[in-house]
Amino acid sequence: MTPDEIAAVRGELEDFAGEVFEPFARNDQRRWGQVYVRGLLTDGKRKSVEPMAARLGEDGNRQALAHFVTTSPWDPSHIRARLAWKMEAVIRPTAVVFDDTGFLKDGDASACVSRQYTGTAGKVTNCQVGVSLHLTSHHASSAVNWRLFLPETWAAGSPKADPNKVARRTACGIPDDIGHAQKWQLALDMVDETRSWGIDAPLAIADAGYGDAAAFRLGLAARGLNYVVGISTTLSAQPGEAVPVTGDYSGTGRPPVAKYPDKPQSVKQLVIAAGRKAAKPVQWREGSRPGTGRSGFKRMYSRFVTLRIRPAGREIARATDGPVLPECWLLAEWPATEDEPVQFWLSDLPADTPLTTLVRLAKLRWRIEHDYREMKQALGLAHFEGRTWNGWHHHVTLVSVAHAFCTLQRLTRAPKGTAPA
Repeated sequence: MTPDEIAAVRGELEDFAGEVFEPFARNDQRRWGQVYVRGLLTDGKRKSVEPMAARLGEDGNRQALAHFVTTSPWDPSHIRARLAWKMEAVIRPTAVVFDDTGFLKDGDASACVSRQYTGTAGKVTNCQVGVSLHLTSHHASSAVNWRLFLPETWAAGSPKADPNKVARRTACGIPDDIGHAQKWQLALDMVDETRSWGIDAPLAIADAGYGDAAAFRLGLAARGLNYVVGISTTLSAQPGEAVPVTGDYSGTGRPPVAKYPDKPQSVKQLVIAAGRKAAKPVQWREGSRPGTGRSGFKRMYSRFVTLRIRPAGREIARATDGPVLPECWLLAEWPATEDEPVQFWLSDLPADTPLTTLVRLAKLRWRIEHDYREMKQALGLAHFEGRTWNGWHHHVTLVSVAHAFCTLQRLTRAPKGTAPA
């Protein structure tokens, strides 16, 4: 925002910050929290402490801002809870959506930096990775919870532990009880924490980085959360109509147990066997290109196949009471221009769920990509230059507050009858 735009909404920003920052124990924390968020909102190429302080005029106390975000002993989960309460009422979430994003680093001194894959760069590189939970509906979304992923190289006792990284844990302020956990486990932990705040949603959405993990899907089911999750083409399953068969008993030894007569197939094989003619056209939302839609934009369109299948694998079999594997939806996108399907999802939504509903929910993850783009390009999500565990969590929480304020401004000013991006 320009200085004039900031001035025009400053009263609203102070009211919003006052509400979200109510858990702060001291007035100076409330003050510098509001100033930090204003710095994130103000136009500028870098949103680290020093350049923000230079743009903030009489409030540009670099030392105070640095102390507030890096050293001040405030618990970011209290602020996130207040933010979640505020945004739940506005967004009326259809789902919680999980994703992760990379924070590229040149050095190796920051907490949890390691050479690891991130979709941000599309390759293995030196970075931190943050996992986030977003309250999401078709008209808005807000990141309300975060975890910094700790690689095995930073985990004492891990076979892959790097002694130099483990030795830096103390300097980075990483709590002793923080160990390595898979990203999908961090996502489940965030579900539990968010629910402890009184925030809930009936559905979980994630990409294949999470959906491929049977333990993640089972964890969602155990929490009573339906899901629509991306999966890889190689995930194996039985057709929905397949049934276990018990072989003849010879009268000696253990009686045979019921099992499926055929080996499971990959989801890609199952969809290709169904054939291109099984694909049906679906429009799910208006995009950004000019078109004839209600808002003047072209509607997103593709073709999709749905099948009832029974995901296989040891974890699923162990968690199942009896030989019959649970049935669920397989959704596959198969554009008319492609020789093969290009994307796959699993969902345990009811068997009578319409195709259009499945597609719209599967495609809802675009909002999180939109959130990351806004937070990185406009609000300095990846600009934090501190090295500590608490500093990282403080910064991403404050960026989420700034992003939520922008979302509220957009919703307030959107013409009636439209759904702002």
